[in-house]
Amino acid sequence: MNIKQVSEITKVPASTIRYYEKEHIIPPLERNNVGVRNFDEHLIRRINFAKTMRAAGMEIAALKKYIYLFDKVPNSQNEQLELLKQQRTIMTNKRDDIQIAINHLNYKIEHFADHMMTSEHELSELKQQRKKD
Repeated sequence: MNIKQVSEITKVPASTIRYYEKEHIIPPLERNNVGVRNFDEHLIRRINFAKTMRAAGMEIAALKKYIYLFDKVPNSQNEQLELLKQQRTIMTNKRDDIQIAINHLNYKIEHFADHMMTSEHELSELKQQRKKD
């Protein structure tokens, strides 16, 4: 498969795939006789993994470290597991922060009319006070 096909399959822009190659998130790709990159299913899985982790907020440095350990360091399973656990903690904290914000928005939406009426009343009083001054 070429980069355009892989981009369509993974929904990852070709520029991002090239960046992943440059940053060694995916290994250097074999090219055919005219220089077109050749992708296989393994690389598609790697791109999808990177896409998922990045969407969840994993930083490039952490992703690169995990990939490096996975690809290059024999018997690094404990380090890989520890890095994944650290990332899970970071992502869980982010999720919790987002949930707090969603809960706050839900409250504001559910009580929007109350807030608007109070705010409009306060603004009206301010306008009247300014007119008197």
